[in-house]
Amino acid sequence: MQSIINEYLEKKLNILSLQDELQRLIKEYNKHTNRYLFVYAADVSKGTIQGVVVTLVQDDFYTIQDLLRESTSQVIDVYLETPGGSGEAAEEIAKFLRRKFTEVNFVIAGEAKSAGTILALSGDNIYMVDTGSLGPIDAQVKIGRYVGSAHDYKEWIENKKKEALATKSLNPVDALIIAQISPLEIAGVINSLEFAKDLVKEWLEKYKFKKWTITETKKNAVTDEMRKARANDIAEKLCNHTVWRTHGRSLKMSDLKDDLLIENIDNDSKLANIVYSIKVVVRLIFDSSTIYKLYFSEDLRLSKTFTPQQSGVLLPIGMMPQFPTTQPQPAKASGAIVIPPNTVLNNVKIDLKCPKCGKHHEIMGYFDLNSKEIAKKGLPLNPNVKDNDMFVCDNCNFVIDLKPVKAGVELQANKKITFK
Repeated sequence: MQSIINEYLEKKLNILSLQDELQRLIKEYNKHTNRYLFVYAADVSKGTIQGVVVTLVQDDFYTIQDLLRESTSQVIDVYLETPGGSGEAAEEIAKFLRRKFTEVNFVIAGEAKSAGTILALSGDNIYMVDTGSLGPIDAQVKIGRYVGSAHDYKEWIENKKKEALATKSLNPVDALIIAQISPLEIAGVINSLEFAKDLVKEWLEKYKFKKWTITETKKNAVTDEMRKARANDIAEKLCNHTVWRTHGRSLKMSDLKDDLLIENIDNDSKLANIVYSIKVVVRLIFDSSTIYKLYFSEDLRLSKTFTPQQSGVLLPIGMMPQFPTTQPQPAKASGAIVIPPNTVLNNVKIDLKCPKCGKHHEIMGYFDLNSKEIAKKGLPLNPNVKDNDMFVCDNCNFVIDLKPVKAGVELQANKKITFK
């Protein structure tokens, strides 16, 4: 049987067709499950690009809240892919979803680490496929020059305290290290760790375990005290860096089956095929474009894109009857587009570097002209500029969204621009 990825590669779908396909798969999921699927996914691989925030942040809460606040659905499934991020943002999103919907479930086919795991544990059900993974929830805190596990910091301090009480002394090296950590930093470490635990304890007991009524082996009735104790044990375990060794550890269904009641999607072959296809299409969208976050459902689509670094904005000579009174200088190394004040602009030329293959492209932008007027005048244009301000690199087929560039130029020039 041909793999899902090869099936899609053979179709050679462009970026808009891939987004259409993602919505088609979401509709198929909804029809099969009779639930409403919302896809939130972030591209971990773009996290090294300057200015691109792929982690879960407060802005994600605002976006999700705005997109879903008018939904008439009672039950929502959230397809979640994130490297982690802000526990506070996860709390905000979870509280909104719990207020808005009577049932909240999470679908995990890729990585939902750290704050993503915290968010997933707020659900009534967790549905996973074999490739899905959660992660430890111990907070990552910065002490001095290093970022590390809050659990490790707390454990190290407690061990040194016990050692000092037992020996009536403290190793000079340890004393030097401790002297550089302020009481406020220590309190912050403890609070960060307890914050994650408190959220997980509350949510597991209230939502995830509410249907846990009979024990698996002895078939005894489950009490509120048992739910509370299980939630506490799981929170402690997921925060225990000593158990997992690394914050980036991928925790699969097999790692968590004794602790959490996780539904295995692979047991339903049709549903599994839909979910794996969603995972592949999301990856293809990320790999072939400047998109780094997706917010999709069957009736809405929103994506966040980054602006590739431009070499600058250069004005062509002799192409239009009116010319700039001042020649704009190339942009600084940051990639910002610089247009000097009091400049009369009729057109601009952008030297755009493909972030995937590195090829440079020249793109023309014409002020106060639409596509038909540009064609009628016979002005120079780049055939790789497609509809909806999408540019396709003719060397590697990577898609660059020109809308952020367009918005930046229009803001500075105070004119409408058409890229061609």
